[in-house]
Amino acid sequence: MKNNNKLSRALLSAVLLGGIAFGAQAAEPKGFYAGVGAGQSSVDEQRYDDEDTAFSVFGGYQFNHWFGLEAGYSDLGKLEPRGNLGRPLEASSVSLTAVATVPFTDKFSGYAKAGVQRWDLDRALPEVTRTRDDSGTDATYGLGLQYRFTDKVALRGEYSRFEIEDADVDLAQLQVRYDF
Repeated sequence: MKNNNKLSRALLSAVLLGGIAFGAQAAEPKGFYAGVGAGQSSVDEQRYDDEDTAFSVFGGYQFNHWFGLEAGYSDLGKLEPRGNLGRPLEASSVSLTAVATVPFTDKFSGYAKAGVQRWDLDRALPEVTRTRDDSGTDATYGLGLQYRFTDKVALRGEYSRFEIEDADVDLAQLQVRYDF
């Protein structure tokens, strides 16, 4: 029930932000896009307090200037336990999010995204997860800024949160987006 409430709040937020953005004008092209990103993941939950390099690939469809859907894969890296007690934790996520864009100028815009993700751990999180499963489904959401160099290429800076049961993994990254 707790996961459904988080997901409902995340999707409602994305829809509301999309509605707010409807009044703005943007130079966002419609159609398919894809991209890659690199950055830093971090976790600060009970036995884990670490950061590591993370990578992502994503693709989506921009329905209009204000709204799109995006699917992505994020390798969240290897996170070490506090005091090196225990084994490192490796995490990844596959996500589907609604993306609401708010233009500031013809080339510069902000965006918010929210949706659902399927996470996978190399093993269960001790003392955090309620089950012994090493995968599950939870909410993900994020904020970003985008600068469009051309009609086809944009640079994005994004901060995302991946909820993994009762733990949160944060990801700050730079991304390059290419529109087809």
